[in-house]
Amino acid sequence: MAGGVMVGGNASGKEYPGKLTFRVFITCLVAAFGGLIFGYDLGISGGVTSMDPFLEKFFPDVYAKEHNLKASVNQYCKFDSQILTLFTSSLYLAALVSSIAASTVTRVFGRRLTMISGGVLFLAGAGLNAFAQRVWMLIVGRLLLGCGIGCSNQSVPIYVSEVAPYKYRGALNMMFQLLITVGIFVANVLNYVFSNMENGEGWRYSLGFAAVPAIMIILGAIFLPDTPSSLIERGKDEEAKKELIKIRGTIDIEEELRDLIAASKSSKAVKHPWGSLLTRHYRPHLTMAIAIPAFQQLTGMNVITFYAPVLFKTIGFGANASLMSAMITGGCNAVATLVSIASVDKFGRRTLFLLGGAQMFICQMFITVAIAYKFGIDGNPGVLPTWYATAVVIAICVYVAGFAWSWGPLGWLVPSEIFPLEVRSAAQSINVSTNMIFTFAIAQIFTAMLCHMKFGLFIFFGFFVVVMNLFIYKFVPETKGIPIEEMLCVWQNHSYWKNFVKPAEKQVDADC
Repeated sequence: MAGGVMVGGNASGKEYPGKLTFRVFITCLVAAFGGLIFGYDLGISGGVTSMDPFLEKFFPDVYAKEHNLKASVNQYCKFDSQILTLFTSSLYLAALVSSIAASTVTRVFGRRLTMISGGVLFLAGAGLNAFAQRVWMLIVGRLLLGCGIGCSNQSVPIYVSEVAPYKYRGALNMMFQLLITVGIFVANVLNYVFSNMENGEGWRYSLGFAAVPAIMIILGAIFLPDTPSSLIERGKDEEAKKELIKIRGTIDIEEELRDLIAASKSSKAVKHPWGSLLTRHYRPHLTMAIAIPAFQQLTGMNVITFYAPVLFKTIGFGANASLMSAMITGGCNAVATLVSIASVDKFGRRTLFLLGGAQMFICQMFITVAIAYKFGIDGNPGVLPTWYATAVVIAICVYVAGFAWSWGPLGWLVPSEIFPLEVRSAAQSINVSTNMIFTFAIAQIFTAMLCHMKFGLFIFFGFFVVVMNLFIYKFVPETKGIPIEEMLCVWQNHSYWKNFVKPAEKQVDADC
């Protein structure tokens, strides 16, 4: 025990038979394409908003400030435009609303239909943005993209957690985050390539290529099987048994099937999952559904992801150099996620959370000192030496890597595996909604924060990194190697949460 938290092993001692089959691997990979559409959008918006032809067409005031066509503007403030940030942030407001609606669809019709719906909405948004002629077309397109992301983020982590064998659930679930990072990297590469188009229409191609991952998730989800939990939830026990045999690669699935059916019966007794989440018994689940996604955004990572080109441009990099730097950090993000996939089921969730948080904090303080030293308060650095530019890029890469193997993937993994079936869809909707609320808020106010807080912006996020590490140490239990049907035991063995979570009347395994 560490801090009253079970740190390893199976809480109830159950060992379901089964192996990591090729079917499971491919199924989880296809499902994780939902992460690809999310990542592509995260990466594409910052690069597009740093392209001069895009700014000149839709945001001429920002273009004028950037090129000093108006009165001299502080370097920190040249991208401060609420309409410009609305282009980025409006997507996450739509994702918030759609994730709540997707909860009902996921519960009643299964996870696959929600994924397909997300892909179709994302495809429509990509088309509207690619052919936009007015700002309102950009915003409506972004809203459609957001609806698609809300659907996929609500359904994909749940789907993967339900299909994956518990021994490999961490690594397989992180494929969602891996494809988010791949999407960010691909978006950064395309931004760099398309920014050099002579006709000045490269931004259209950047936005329009979002159709490719949308089509991938639509086609992939069409051929995915439903999860055994979802089938049982909808009264299809025989189909669930057949599917469980296929994905586990063994006919010895009776114990797991029995536990899934028992969990489903227990869940059906809960008529109002949203109301149930507010009861004392589900206090830890509600807390994690709110705190983990909120802290994930308060790391400041999305400031880097959304606005890497804008940020690099603000601190003195040229247009192409800023896009190149964003491409480098995007590559680091993808590579570092592989570290998490390889280690999460070996070292556990808490260890990665805490080490990643410490790494991010150190880098944020270094970046603060570096920018304060060179820019000061007035934001006029003069000519930036090569060593300075290199040091800033390296520090941001190390910071990105710290996020990519800790809070990035674990922010999606841990909530998806701790929710009991009876409140799983509702709790995941709160998880996604909280994530999108904070993503929207940070995206909307970032440029204003940069203008007013200057280098203090990184101190702001650094403070929250310290707070969230303390939260993990005190309140988050280790869930490595524990079947999701047995997760109740985790809370009953926790030094704090055991005061809230009581044994179920018909608990599958009473020996926690």
